[in-house]
Amino acid sequence: MPSPLSPIGVFDSGIGGLSVLRALRDVLPDEQFVYVADSGNAPYGERGDAFVQQRCAHITQQMRERHGIKALVIACNTATAAAIEGLREQHPGLPIIGVEPALKPAAQHSQTHVVGVIATQGTVNSSRFATLQAAHATQTRFAVQACNGLARAIEDSTRPGRDAAADAAHIQGLCQTYLAAMGDFGTQPGQIDTLVLGCTHYIFAADTLRALVGDQVALIDTATPVARRTYSLLHATGMLRKPAQAPGADDAFSLATTGELAALQYAAAQWLGLPPQFCQAAD
Repeated sequence: MPSPLSPIGVFDSGIGGLSVLRALRDVLPDEQFVYVADSGNAPYGERGDAFVQQRCAHITQQMRERHGIKALVIACNTATAAAIEGLREQHPGLPIIGVEPALKPAAQHSQTHVVGVIATQGTVNSSRFATLQAAHATQTRFAVQACNGLARAIEDSTRPGRDAAADAAHIQGLCQTYLAAMGDFGTQPGQIDTLVLGCTHYIFAADTLRALVGDQVALIDTATPVARRTYSLLHATGMLRKPAQAPGADDAFSLATTGELAALQYAAAQWLGLPPQFCQAAD
């Protein structure tokens, strides 16, 4: 049975979920985390629902059997849309927290009442996203753009031996193409003044997106709200670790990938400051 000393499981189709793991570490500094990057099967946004559901079920079962996790964070918008309801049915005693595009906070923030949303094709096509959009469409117009290839480009940029300049140019080109298709960005009436990053990978292209849309446009992602939701659920059930029970520095994280180990090591070092020994291969 899980206890307050059990780890929190986190997974994504690749390295994008490290943005959520980073926020979880900030909000829950005393906890232990197990992370799986399913990079060998990324990106989920360009896969079918049945495949995504099968992978999510496999990863969740492994986390429970091998690590005895006390909560699960699905750090992937596509996986949340395709699989979270099924996982909750299969694991009724396990708190499962998903991510979804932050349409509500974006609608509340927008002064022009025009919000842009960039996401994967899988997220955009999901019934969960349609329901979410309809719930907030009364006062807000959403300019939604599926960004095929962007998550893959960001994922590929972490692989060893890559041409960093070429990768950056490719990512910039994709961002420029997709943003241009959405309309005008700015703070004037009718312009998009708020942009929702509807894939956990996209925060790692935030500087590129910022340069394209301008400083006046707000970029909104879901990492911190997800971390706070995780904290609230664990606090409500008495499953938070006490500061005196915090794991040692060498035990706070365990990261695994079904893809190239060097790519995860690079991303973990770049975005979390973690040395290579925290990373391992996964099946």
